Amino acid sequence: MNLKDVKNEWINELSQPLMIAGPCSAESEAQMLETARRIRETNAQVPIFRAGIWKPRTKPNGFEGVGVIGLNWLKKVKEEYGFKTATEVANAHHVFAALEADVDVLWIGARSTVNPFTVQEIAMALRGTDKPVFVKNPVNPDLALWIGALERLLGQDIKNLGVIHRGFSTYQKTKYRNNPNWQIALDFKSQFPNIPMLIDPSHICGNRTGLADITQEAFNVGYQGAIIETHSNPDEAWSDASQQITPEVLAELIGNLKVRNSGIAGFDNEMGRHRTLISDLDFQLIELLSQRMKISEKIGKLKKENDIAIFQPERWKVITEYATQKARETGMSQEFIEKVFKAIHEESIEVQNSIMIDR
Repeated sequence: MNLKDVKNEWINELSQPLMIAGPCSAESEAQMLETARRIRETNAQVPIFRAGIWKPRTKPNGFEGVGVIGLNWLKKVKEEYGFKTATEVANAHHVFAALEADVDVLWIGARSTVNPFTVQEIAMALRGTDKPVFVKNPVNPDLALWIGALERLLGQDIKNLGVIHRGFSTYQKTKYRNNPNWQIALDFKSQFPNIPMLIDPSHICGNRTGLADITQEAFNVGYQGAIIETHSNPDEAWSDASQQITPEVLAELIGNLKVRNSGIAGFDNEMGRHRTLISDLDFQLIELLSQRMKISEKIGKLKKENDIAIFQPERWKVITEYATQKARETGMSQEFIEKVFKAIHEESIEVQNSIMIDR
């Protein structure tokens, strides 16, 4: 069997779209139960309650989760409020503990997905389980690693599979904590439309303000659900406080989502896919232009310190020649490429000029 043969009928037994919510980290029994109670009281369609029991951190000495005791709190959430439960596993020990506690849904985190040895260890510990297992995209933009992680699970006879798009790390600082890089996620979705894909707007945004927009964008291109970090008191959360929301805000977010009509999914999903990719590229263009202008500022300061003229005819000649070459290579209009480069060059001159006259 290969990934394209996986049926994934398990997801049909849950609400559509599939919403998973709960705190980034389990902190106390009271915090878990209050969050679960308030989610339930909003009547939001959330069948699965999530909580991080073990938390991989970038640096040592930070909060790395409460450990096994948190699994008992997940059990109480299930018993008292009827949720199915979910948590992340990062090694075989986590797997055995989570299975013993009868956690219903497991996921492999982005930091684990990037390491084939770790994924293989987890897959072997999970061998033959019928519990749904989600795989988050690796932290770096590598589609093959993502697919490979699922193939390792399938190789251990794990067939109830799904993926979570949580964005990709980048060295450059942007408005996102993790850039969506929709192209990679949609490439996966195109290759494996049978594998349910959820959006993780909490980790993509890194804050509360963009959650609804990112979630809606994912639903526009046919994602089957979302996993959203929800806390009874987000501002006091022990981890990722800025990206968690209250149960009441969660309910409002879910209530405002527009789910695509499957009857017209063919045209609308394809159109949505193209528009999403254009928006993603536009965002990258703006970020690159911003970085370019920052370099222009540094060049302007150097020119000012050394009394060098802003406009350098030789440099402009190099730019126009390069534009002509790129037009030929890409098959794009030379006139259009020259207009773009001219506009960028003129803005760079304006940036440097403002530095020159700033005495």
